[in-house]
Amino acid sequence: MTHHDDHEHGHDHAGHGHAGHDHAGHDHAGHGHAGHAHGGHHHAPPDRITRAFAIGMLLNIVFVVIGVLAGLVAHSTALLADAAHNLGDVLGLGMAWGATVLARRARTTRRTYGLRRTTILAALGNGGLVLFAIGGVVWEAVQRLGAPADVHGGIVAAVAAVGVGLNGLSALMFARGRDDMNVRGAFLHLIADAAVSAGVVVSGLIVWQTGWAWVDPATSLMVSLVIVRGTWLLVREALDLLLDAVPPHIDPEAVQDYLAGLPGVTDVHDVHIWSMSTTEVALTAHLVVPWDSCAPSMLSDAALEIERRFKIGHVTIQLEPAGHADDCARAVTGAL
Repeated sequence: MTHHDDHEHGHDHAGHGHAGHDHAGHDHAGHGHAGHAHGGHHHAPPDRITRAFAIGMLLNIVFVVIGVLAGLVAHSTALLADAAHNLGDVLGLGMAWGATVLARRARTTRRTYGLRRTTILAALGNGGLVLFAIGGVVWEAVQRLGAPADVHGGIVAAVAAVGVGLNGLSALMFARGRDDMNVRGAFLHLIADAAVSAGVVVSGLIVWQTGWAWVDPATSLMVSLVIVRGTWLLVREALDLLLDAVPPHIDPEAVQDYLAGLPGVTDVHDVHIWSMSTTEVALTAHLVVPWDSCAPSMLSDAALEIERRFKIGHVTIQLEPAGHADDCARAVTGAL
């Protein structure tokens, strides 16, 4: 199977037997002819995304160093936690960057999809890394609530304000690539970091003006809850993609209805929709049709329309002659 990722391309295969076409672990042999088409994919330019990862990591490393030193001087748990969270994102950005590079590598005869799925693994690992970091923040904040330290609020507010700016700038560089879940994960983490830093700015100002040291760890707890919710949604989406669930932006019933409405189609079955990576979606389906009523361009037209309507760029359609659809069911039963 050859994939064309940068342009729209359709293939018609008429009058050829399609043997050994695997669906859900079963081999279906001799069911008419198959169509295979690839639509266009519109991603952020690779050079721009690579540059965004590099600059984002550099800015976060700078802030981690500043945050740790200032946190120790100011006796601020919130500032140290903010720095620790940014360190987690440095590692996460590095992991996401590596996965993005691997996803562009050419496929091989054994890895026929290439290394696209590393982007899903990176998104899952990135989310888990943030949840782990937040666990450390919550633990430290709870301990500090019982024994608040003398916090220098002015230093905390000033350093955290720098964090808001650096993370906001880094997030902007990923804003246009959010169709990719991996890039979206990096964007959300950087926005979360900016939110954490903003909360720390407020808490620093309050401590500075009132002397209420308990505000510092309390702020860490509130911001952590917000981050956990957003990160959990990302982790759950990555798990669904690893389990070949239908991507959340696609309505499988609408796809089924479209296929059933194609000219001459009398039945649709074995429809599978799954993510090949965080940006690419594939579909396979069996259509039952009167054998002599198929237009030559039916398959390529359908594939291009599926790309336009549902953003599914890798489409494989297998046609079965009306009156012989039971052959597929018998093939599945035999395989089981």
